[in-house]
Amino acid sequence: MDNYELRPITEDEVYSFQRCFGKAFGHDHHDDEAKLERDLYELGRTLAVVHERDGVVGTAVSMRRELGIPGGTVPAAHVTLVAVSGTHRRRGLLRRMMTRQLTDLAGTDEAIAVLWPSEPVIYGRFGYGPATYTLEFHADNRELALPAAAEPSGLLREVELPDALKVLAEVFDAARVDRPGMSGRTPAGWRVVTADLEHQRHGRSALRTIVHEGPDGPDGYAMFRIERGGDATGPQAVVHVEEAVATNLDAYRQLWRFLFDIDLTRQVHYDYGVLDEPLRYLVSDPRRLGARLTDGVWLRILDLPVALAARSYPVAVDAVLDVTDELLPGNAGRWHLRAAGDELTCERTDRPADVALSIAELGAAYLGGTSLAALAVAGRVTELRDGALAPLSAAFGWHREPAAVEVF
Repeated sequence: MDNYELRPITEDEVYSFQRCFGKAFGHDHHDDEAKLERDLYELGRTLAVVHERDGVVGTAVSMRRELGIPGGTVPAAHVTLVAVSGTHRRRGLLRRMMTRQLTDLAGTDEAIAVLWPSEPVIYGRFGYGPATYTLEFHADNRELALPAAAEPSGLLREVELPDALKVLAEVFDAARVDRPGMSGRTPAGWRVVTADLEHQRHGRSALRTIVHEGPDGPDGYAMFRIERGGDATGPQAVVHVEEAVATNLDAYRQLWRFLFDIDLTRQVHYDYGVLDEPLRYLVSDPRRLGARLTDGVWLRILDLPVALAARSYPVAVDAVLDVTDELLPGNAGRWHLRAAGDELTCERTDRPADVALSIAELGAAYLGGTSLAALAVAGRVTELRDGALAPLSAAFGWHREPAAVEVF
């Protein structure tokens, strides 16, 4: 291990850093994409494993972004670009990077970290738990009907990017109010989301954007591409929805009616549906949505008392949690969580514990999308006092399912 150095990169090492990550994930290097990506992160928040002969052979980044949680927002570390070169695997490099990253982040005001795992089995070992789930829709639009509102209150118009970025950002920020799991976007983040680079199209059309104009201005938008196709029976094009955001039901309904009714198309694909997606209740035949459940964002608690005191609880809670955390021992031990009205505290205690769980299970439940009761049925949470689990599980719930609408 003396041949490796673990440290942030310098500006001169950005290309090697990006190239290492790209190769590990089977991506070709593209200068235009690399520049967009570079604008997303600060060099001080990178971690690289640098080999004395081979240079950068391991990568990791954390980006500070606002994250929606039950009852508000907090700054959170958004972890991405995690990779180890194929010629340097099985040497403990990933563990070294992740442990160092968690240790560094635990000393900041970012009480939680989130990531999209390429291989979920890896990140449970570092205290991450599945906090959001998504529905992937592969809908047959020939068999679907989405009734129009009795009196539609707005109109759709097509807009050109990047001219419409300000409008999209305003709608997005309004829509993520009170929606756990949605991350804020910087201008650099918007440039990445709306980039229309040729190699990213994968044979599909250029990115198109539709905005819904309501009585008070823009209140919804959809970004999509069309994949042309056909056979002996006629056109078989597919609509690939990149993003669909609305702040009210009328905008939502009109956007999806448009997407389901584009000429010459036969399917609509969308990868970021929420578990409480209104489409499931609006369409004539929900089976035709072709919904498939998959995990989304995984969450890791870095500072337990700060994180638990930051979110809201829909019902009163007074419980002692016995938490294990092998990597960040400052989180381990018994914590007394009390929430009633405006009073909310989370403090260490010597009282007997009501429930025992690991930091990964607590992270999974943090956004309100994973039930502590369900984790207990799976043997991942232990009730130590009869009757303690049900009210605690209810307290960690939320009236809206957490959403994760982009892979960062």
